[in-house]
Amino acid sequence: MPKTFYITTPLYYVNAPPHLGGMYTTIVADTIARYKRMMGFDVKLFCGTDEHGQNIERAARKQNITPQELADRVYTQYVNLWKVLGIENDEFVRTTEQRHHTSVIELYTRAKANGYVYKGSYSGWYCVSCEAYAPESDPSTAVPCPDCGRQTEWFSEESYFFKLSAFQDRLLDLYEKNPKFIRPESRRNEIATFVKGGLKDLSISRATLKWGIPLPDDPNHVFYVWFDALTAYLSGIGFKTDSPKFSKYWPGMHLVGKDILRFHTVYWPAFLLAAGVDAPNSVFGHGWWLSKDVKMSKSRGNVLDPFVLNEVFGSELLRYYLLREMVFGQDCNFALEAVIQRYNSDLANDLGNLLSRTIAMISKYRAGRVPEPGAAKNDSEVRELAARVIVDYQANFDDFSFSRSLENVWELISRVNKYIVENEPWAIAEKPTEAKKLDSVLFHAAESLRLIAVLVAPVIPGTAQNLWEQLGLDGKVTNVDLSGLRWSGELSGKTIRGGTSLFPRLDPKEVMKKMDSVSDPKPEGTAAPAPAVPAAGNLAPQITIDDFSKVDLRVATVVEAERVKGADKLLRLIVDLGFEKRQILAGIALAYQPESLIGRKVVIVANLQPRKLRGLESNGMIVAASLGPEDKPVLAGFQEEVENGSRLK
Repeated sequence: MPKTFYITTPLYYVNAPPHLGGMYTTIVADTIARYKRMMGFDVKLFCGTDEHGQNIERAARKQNITPQELADRVYTQYVNLWKVLGIENDEFVRTTEQRHHTSVIELYTRAKANGYVYKGSYSGWYCVSCEAYAPESDPSTAVPCPDCGRQTEWFSEESYFFKLSAFQDRLLDLYEKNPKFIRPESRRNEIATFVKGGLKDLSISRATLKWGIPLPDDPNHVFYVWFDALTAYLSGIGFKTDSPKFSKYWPGMHLVGKDILRFHTVYWPAFLLAAGVDAPNSVFGHGWWLSKDVKMSKSRGNVLDPFVLNEVFGSELLRYYLLREMVFGQDCNFALEAVIQRYNSDLANDLGNLLSRTIAMISKYRAGRVPEPGAAKNDSEVRELAARVIVDYQANFDDFSFSRSLENVWELISRVNKYIVENEPWAIAEKPTEAKKLDSVLFHAAESLRLIAVLVAPVIPGTAQNLWEQLGLDGKVTNVDLSGLRWSGELSGKTIRGGTSLFPRLDPKEVMKKMDSVSDPKPEGTAAPAPAVPAAGNLAPQITIDDFSKVDLRVATVVEAERVKGADKLLRLIVDLGFEKRQILAGIALAYQPESLIGRKVVIVANLQPRKLRGLESNGMIVAASLGPEDKPVLAGFQEEVENGSRLK
């Protein structure tokens, strides 16, 4: 009976389209699931969408659609994205499904029966974005959200509460007895410190919210997002709906971003313990993808569309780059130039070159058949290194050190490339007396590639399968028993099939052009099709006051300014609106030096739909007049001091 392994991604919130962070977490989870399957485990990979809550209601209202219509739309985007990225999830739960409702009600009923739920009232500073209260409760002083930094709102309501305060000692005991429950260790220490500071009871219902699951004993209330969403990890494997399945796969492992680690390591295990359900085996809080050392966010305009990235680079390169570049658990900068560099260096030069030269030499010197090994310079060194790489790779993968696992594999790739150069097969091929030496070089190169194909299969499965088939091997490489992977002679006598080059080199200029065209096919500097600007003295057609009121003009201060690489007319600006900062791209580089704009008050169109220019997102438009026949831009401004965020009327 194989051991079971259950792994989950977070529940992705459907108030916005998929993003790079979610793509990364899911690729990591899929990679772990593939690895565990190849190691002989019975695996379940869970994905899901969190489709309830106030943010969903608000986002749907803005788009003039129902919350369910919004949820359906974004759910479809996630399903389509996972498909093109090659994600092989076994379960997908939407929190609007009936099976999930059944699980939530069961967990609540058990926790309440055990005395951990009561009715009360709550007032506090509430973050709509995180759907959580700030710990401070002084109504006279507004506080930012401790998690995301956004402004909170004062809120009072009747609520059902979970007795989180009763679980301080039990949670600390859980952390102490299971040191790997929270990973990495640095985050375990942070969470333990938070819990030692004391826990307050937690509101788990909303009476003012209608888009959610009603409480079974008080349908005027719906479940608060965390009690609702987190329970999907149980409903995905049959909690209350399929007891044998649930017993088989629970408890499991959760992968989450570090910003939601507290909810998964404090609230979630407490909910489970209150209901008499085992806590998860472990929760791993990975780091953030950054852009120039700054977290990616829509307000900053530095987010990257995963669909665009996939169209430009393809899923195999993205999977490799994300797992090789980031040390799992730490933050890491995402740079398009680094993606191209990884491709050309690691995949094209190293792995691609090793495969193409090996296939070409076997075809040329041995009519396409892999020979039996003879004896050549450093044969034993290659075999010994391969054996060590397999051991180190598995140890690092078991520790979720994916970057190091791939470093192990590339150490073997590098050594085999060097081994070929050392033996000069193109020279000894002209010496019939050294035929056995040539056989050995060709065999060792091919056998190394067989092992490499198996080792990279969890990360880049399409590439691994292509490599496998070019070596003349049948079946799926992912069906190989990775736990028993060893150097062998099974390739001897196989007829290679060959194929096209795995990784033709990328031209950075061509990639950036494609990135621009996919991100925004419109001409440089244009945010949307616009009517021709009327000549001076000729007014545009009249509009109503209602038309004008739709345009949200705001005062802002430029706090950052720099030129956009490869665009002569564009400047990238960060402007402060008082209540938020955002990125705007403006075609004013020929008229203004970036440094001259720092601290300047400007007028922006604040409600303009975001657009991508040169791979960067622009969230608004700077208002400027056109001067002279060359239409030189002149920024609108003020003689008096005006507060940031003020609206022009």
